[in-house]
Amino acid sequence: MATASSVLLAALLVAALCVFAWRADAAIGVNWGTVSSHRAPPGVVVDLMRANRISKVKLFDADPSVLRALAGSGIQVMIGVTNGELSSIAGSQSVADAWVAQNVSRYVGRGGVDIRYIAVGNEPFLTSYQGQFQSYIIPAMTNIQQSLVKANLANYVKLVVPCNADAYQSASVPSQGVFRTELTQIMTQLAAVLSSSGAPFVVNIYPFLSLYQSSDFPQDYAFFEGSTHPVVDGPNVYYNAFDGNFDTLVSALAKIGYGQLPIAIGEIGWPTEGAPSANLTAARAFNQGLINQITSNKGTPLRPGVPPADVYLFSLLDEEQKSILPGNFERHWGIFSFDGQAKYLLNLGLGNSVLKNAKEVPYLPFRWCVANPARNLDEVSDHMKLACSMADCTTLYYGGSCYGIGEKGNVSYAFNSYYQQQKQDPKSCDFDGLGMITYLDPSKGECRFLVGVDDSKSSAVASCGNGCCRVCCGVWVLAFWVFLYFRMMGSA
Repeated sequence: MATASSVLLAALLVAALCVFAWRADAAIGVNWGTVSSHRAPPGVVVDLMRANRISKVKLFDADPSVLRALAGSGIQVMIGVTNGELSSIAGSQSVADAWVAQNVSRYVGRGGVDIRYIAVGNEPFLTSYQGQFQSYIIPAMTNIQQSLVKANLANYVKLVVPCNADAYQSASVPSQGVFRTELTQIMTQLAAVLSSSGAPFVVNIYPFLSLYQSSDFPQDYAFFEGSTHPVVDGPNVYYNAFDGNFDTLVSALAKIGYGQLPIAIGEIGWPTEGAPSANLTAARAFNQGLINQITSNKGTPLRPGVPPADVYLFSLLDEEQKSILPGNFERHWGIFSFDGQAKYLLNLGLGNSVLKNAKEVPYLPFRWCVANPARNLDEVSDHMKLACSMADCTTLYYGGSCYGIGEKGNVSYAFNSYYQQQKQDPKSCDFDGLGMITYLDPSKGECRFLVGVDDSKSSAVASCGNGCCRVCCGVWVLAFWVFLYFRMMGSA
């Protein structure tokens, strides 16, 4: 007959295996941004990631609702210190202590969120920032590290600094890569900190932007199928922009004495609309090519057989409230639409051959706001400007999926975008009588007229996170009752 201790050990082993099964390392992760007026409940998004076996996620802040939903999921998390928080954290140890207590300790200790990294700032060395965040980085890292030591988390949670690829440059070939002159000193300091803690250098690489910003950039060089314009660098030949950019960073790190520092890709992806080169076909080709290269462990000419430490696709979901100053494509980077519906076929290399859609999305009622066919639209321009200044109309422009649907179609799309953004408030479809509500879907071909998400509803599984939490927690409860039973039997 089994003893109480052996039964308890078996139950605990099963529970541990359950946790371990969802903590297995995977190279491909995602960025989860939330700059949207159509936010699906965090629990729905976490279930979407789990359904697609995505085990790594990078956040841009430390949103409590998002972290609560990630509790017990087994998904490895990178949370972010925003650039706006850097100054106060760099200037005060007590502020850093409070930040770690509020955003790390409370979740790791109580909620079971697997926080592995803290991103200290987001692209803080970007040229356009003109150095305004540069002096805060090392002091902020020092203070947060001390806070983690106090919380007994320093050996588990590592600090990184996501950098834009404009931090380094090359005159012509990757082997000549160097950091920008004004960054050489701080990059040397940063590399030393990362090396001492075993953390990777995190960089964001965007071949799409290279193609978008230069008419001379060879289009095939942006992808992974080979190029008719390879870059020859001594014995090394580069057939795609990713390898060339990556090895430029490797060379830059070598020149400051850290050529072997691990590198992780914090952001990389391809938008699906908003520019001539942004479409479903190109996005699928780029992301699938990238994934195939990463999962093959091919590496790059300067690091053969050594893929990046992690790769976080940008991004998981579309964010229709992002600034379009860089371009209309900024709102369309997601491999899923805002409501978790896959945009194209993609094999993430994580066990599923295609993407799985989100389930139990709490949509608003299926109704739309369109142009009133009984009204003259000569005076509609000001109403369209109002609608598009608040809601997203970028799909109507050249390169968008709704480009070319006609004047009335444009008006209806703008009206509906605003109506959904206003959570279907009947007054938001008035437009001085030029709009009307319909229950017939006005979508045309690839042009989808959206129905918003009721983000006032919380996911039924948000408090637990997902099925693993329910199953694993059940095993732990079983272990407890088995232990209690045998203890009572032993004392009877």
